[in-house]
Amino acid sequence: MLRGAMAPGRLAPRRALAAAIGVALALTGLACGGAGGGTDRPERPATLVLDFAPNAVHSGVYLALARDYDGAEGVGLRVQVPSSSTDAVRLLLTGRAQFAILDIHDLALARERGRDVVGVMAFVQRPLAAVLAQPRIRRPRDLEGRRAGVTGLPSDVAVLRSVVAGDGGDPDRVRQVTIGFQAVSALLSRRVDAATAFWNVEGVAVQARRPGTREFLVDDFGAPAYPELVLATSRETLRDERPVVRATVTALRRGYDEALLDPESAVGALVDRVRGTDREEVQRQFDVVSPAFTEGARRFGELDRGRLRRWAVWEARFGITRRPPDVARAFAFGF
Repeated sequence: MLRGAMAPGRLAPRRALAAAIGVALALTGLACGGAGGGTDRPERPATLVLDFAPNAVHSGVYLALARDYDGAEGVGLRVQVPSSSTDAVRLLLTGRAQFAILDIHDLALARERGRDVVGVMAFVQRPLAAVLAQPRIRRPRDLEGRRAGVTGLPSDVAVLRSVVAGDGGDPDRVRQVTIGFQAVSALLSRRVDAATAFWNVEGVAVQARRPGTREFLVDDFGAPAYPELVLATSRETLRDERPVVRATVTALRRGYDEALLDPESAVGALVDRVRGTDREEVQRQFDVVSPAFTEGARRFGELDRGRLRRWAVWEARFGITRRPPDVARAFAFGF
């Protein structure tokens, strides 16, 4: 027998002990690593820039923070509310933010300008854009010869034209008026007969003060179902910090899954975090928008290639981009 070798009778217990220790360490790693696992835990902070003032579409973000789902994945999310001058894409490309919630049209336009930002998760599975109209406007083609307010963004004009054309009307006969982001006040003061807006925020606000306001959703009038809001990051972050991306997606997905199971807590998490927020208004928004979180998807956050390809064709057809966005380059799948 070689010096240092162990007698056969003692080898089995030692192996059993080693195996037991290995199992214990594996379980400890899983417990410490959250859903993301042990070695890929990024253990670092990351900044997430919202697309708009906090509202119910962000409820899952705030619930994830309140319940420390981000910490469980090894990433400390810091939420930044945008100001009027915030350029979320610039923050992504300069590394001042790792993530931003972008309107899918803004993502497409940024990429067309050569800014390599990538969508990694969907927040909703259908467009939030709509044309809100005075109660006397019974259908979109009734807007021919009438005043319709738009913000001035290319996507707003596309939404208006798609809705009117989808009802058999002539978009060129609608009198477009640039009103900025004043859809609610412009409608309530009757300065316009209709205005482009988000049905999940402005639509809720107008309906509360003028019941009977018409809502013509763009995907009911010619547009395909597409994810209006997506979680975006830079190509560099996606390439060099993939564990951060995966941890963030996992934490946010868990936040939205729980928001759907416990809406009251989701609304409460947002209201508690954002000073001056009205709980009843946020609850109304949540009741309206929450079905869109998973509508037609297998799970929250899914990016569906077929939907995105149909969106890309529509995007170019209505002039938001010059050509259909390259879906394979604009989005990263599998998170």
